[in-house]
Amino acid sequence: MQPSNPSEFMLTDRNISLKPYNTFGLDVAADYLTHIRTPEDLEAVFSTSKFRLMKRLVLGGGSNILLTRHFAGLVIKVEIEGITIMDEDADNVLVKVGAGENWHQFVLWAVEKGYGGIENLSLIPGTVGAAPMQNIGAYGVEQESVFHSLEAYEIASGKVVRFYKEDCKFGYRYSAFKDTLKEKYIITDVYYRLSKQPTFNISYGNLKATLEDMGVDELSLVAISQAVINIRQSKLPDPIEIGNAGSFFKNPVILKKHYQSLQAAFDEVPGYEVSTDEIKVPAAWLIEKAGWKGYKNGEIGVHSKQPLVLVNFGGGQGQDIKNLSIEIQNSVHKKFGIALDAEVNII
Repeated sequence: MQPSNPSEFMLTDRNISLKPYNTFGLDVAADYLTHIRTPEDLEAVFSTSKFRLMKRLVLGGGSNILLTRHFAGLVIKVEIEGITIMDEDADNVLVKVGAGENWHQFVLWAVEKGYGGIENLSLIPGTVGAAPMQNIGAYGVEQESVFHSLEAYEIASGKVVRFYKEDCKFGYRYSAFKDTLKEKYIITDVYYRLSKQPTFNISYGNLKATLEDMGVDELSLVAISQAVINIRQSKLPDPIEIGNAGSFFKNPVILKKHYQSLQAAFDEVPGYEVSTDEIKVPAAWLIEKAGWKGYKNGEIGVHSKQPLVLVNFGGGQGQDIKNLSIEIQNSVHKKFGIALDAEVNII
């Protein structure tokens, strides 16, 4: 394979600030930064032993990462674009999407075309390549429900490898790319099978109530997408205005016996059954009840409307945000006996 244009990416920048490339807006530098626009660009980068052996960090939209220090290595900014219909029949359409495409823009494209399955995932920040890695989800839907396969560049061999759903080992905010396949592959394209005859899911959270408030009489992809957008905009700060990475913590899943003991002490504790023995408890409720909602310490804090979101008001440091997250985890564990896991990748 030959690079699309070596001058565009090889040693693009040295000792460059990553502030424009992370939604926390943290001014942390990297030794090297390269922009990848085709899979062939990856081959050109890793054909050089210096970069193949160097510590590396792959960035998409930079919306699920907390940078705490200078990155001594190569940052690979994936910017592979394109949305292509690969196959279709009367009921479904198979779409190939470049890993660098903005996720929300892809959702809007699908909604406009009348293709269902991802409308509940509107306004989730980040790129398409990060979606299967994190197995993103919201309002009762996870991307794995429409996931078909993905292509990824294998660093060791220089080959592009196809992974299907069973290969990815999807779980709650989990895939094999965060575990056994971590740092071995770079996702280049993702394939989704969307429905031309969509079924609507409005059972989760306050989605149904929001649709009613909007005066929606007949459900549609557009209406559901807009309802999700309205909810998220009412709760979550815009990273352009306030630095943040969205939900910092995962919603913990606990045993039903533990949940019942919490109910005895906090009768209003919300919970969602995920199995006969397990209950998912909203992390936002736990954090708020532990007294962190609206907390501010200098240039960092906890959002006043959504306690799941840690924020950088401007000039904050990544290490300080990390320390705050640990304080919150300790506080929640002390009060409820529940361990909160970070959803954000801390570097």
